[in-house]
Amino acid sequence: MATLRLILGDHLTRDVAALDGLAAGDVVLMVEVAEETTYVPHHKQKIVFVLSAMRHFAEELRQEGVALDYVRLDDPANTGSFTGEVKQALRRHAVDRIVVTEPGEWRVRAKMEDWPAETGLPVEIRDDDRFLCSRGRFARWAEGRKSFRMEFFYREMRRETGLLMAEEDKPVGGQWNYDAENRKALPKGARPPRRLRFSPDAVTREVMDLVAQRFAGHFGDLEPFGWAVTRNEALKALDHFIAEALPFFGDVQDAMKRGEPFLYHGLLSPYLNVGLLTAREVCVAAETAFKRGAAPLNAAEGFIRQILGWREYVRGIYWHQMPSYAETNALGADRPLPWFYWSGETDLACIAEVVGETRRNAYAHHIQRLMVTGNFALLAGIRPAEIEAWYLAVYADAFDWVELPNVHGMVMFADGGLLASKPYAASGAYIDRMSDYCAGCAYDPKIKVGEGACPFNLLYWHFIDANAETLKGNPRMAMPYRTWEGMDGGRKARILTEAQAFLDGLSAEPGATSRPAQMTLDV
Repeated sequence: MATLRLILGDHLTRDVAALDGLAAGDVVLMVEVAEETTYVPHHKQKIVFVLSAMRHFAEELRQEGVALDYVRLDDPANTGSFTGEVKQALRRHAVDRIVVTEPGEWRVRAKMEDWPAETGLPVEIRDDDRFLCSRGRFARWAEGRKSFRMEFFYREMRRETGLLMAEEDKPVGGQWNYDAENRKALPKGARPPRRLRFSPDAVTREVMDLVAQRFAGHFGDLEPFGWAVTRNEALKALDHFIAEALPFFGDVQDAMKRGEPFLYHGLLSPYLNVGLLTAREVCVAAETAFKRGAAPLNAAEGFIRQILGWREYVRGIYWHQMPSYAETNALGADRPLPWFYWSGETDLACIAEVVGETRRNAYAHHIQRLMVTGNFALLAGIRPAEIEAWYLAVYADAFDWVELPNVHGMVMFADGGLLASKPYAASGAYIDRMSDYCAGCAYDPKIKVGEGACPFNLLYWHFIDANAETLKGNPRMAMPYRTWEGMDGGRKARILTEAQAFLDGLSAEPGATSRPAQMTLDV
């Protein structure tokens, strides 16, 4: 029985389920879909990364002798959609069925479920077995729970995989989690390693020219482009991280520094999310480094927790809760996304730095995403769907299954605490402690109210006050609410007035900056 096997742009591995059982007479279909490049205005580098990786993978399949039908974005006959291209391919090839691996987005899966009726052929949507936890396994873990905490899921995954496990079902070192050791600021004089980047080859340059012409108005710088686009390059990136950065990753994984966008982070998530690397091999590499004494336990455990724990967990949340999950808005946040998320033109130095790095690299590490751009969106009450679309657009590793739970649940607390036990809200003091962003900023994190007060300080208490009805009963929020309730009434009124003046000065219009005409008011 001849089969049309569709390979998506984030399924770029020979071991993907759709290629299992590949036989003579089968045709592998790969399509560069216009709809997927524009449903959010993806970063130019993200589009280049995915399309170039697809073209390189396609060439590997051709070299193997696979019958490949590849539709390029600039093909005049390109229909612009998965459904349209599947129908076109069926006119070119005599096949009896369609096989595809489950996509990473609910909306794409919903379209695929209509294909049997639209094509008249059976369609097999296979489980994406590149993950260490299947959808069924996660559903069994989640059954009967009112809330989902990653730590408990993570421990089960450690036991099942054996990663960093000692004898008698005990974790190596006696602790499951070394997060408390991984929150140090970057030491003065620290010199992070120069990270391995890859020069674009002819294939990538061709894609870059296409993107420059077709997506000129999209967010982000096109050059310098340094992402790996083949499995061989991705493996080199993994080896480089393990040797040069992992030994120092643990202690300072929450640190931020001007001009150092990468520090000691993995830079591997884009490769994991499109299939150039596997979750298991990445975790095993970190575990092996620990076992041979090349990396401390808190670094290896912290890194493995991000992959085996958090990455697998948010994927489980996504499929377990969709499609209703995306519609929740527990805090009623409804403010438009400020324009400076796109322009970087703001006198908030921390946001300007992170947005600037994001524009240059299609990358920011997890604390920049959570505690700078995410923290501001939470405190300012940005509409969840708008900040979620921004994260999906601007980062090379962003796909719906991983972006949505991270932003909706972890950043915005829009799910009401299903994913996170409390909102990750913080004042300017946190950013000042964990970075050097505040030096030279127009605002001072040590000033709580009045002229020069850091907007994060004002917005923090405004957030506490505005969401008291929803959050006051949360045990992890008891301390800030006690502090707020004990504050002098006049000071509280002034904080709220100044915070509101700042919020009123935000604009979603192009060309706007963050500073309103009158921020400090006399009360």
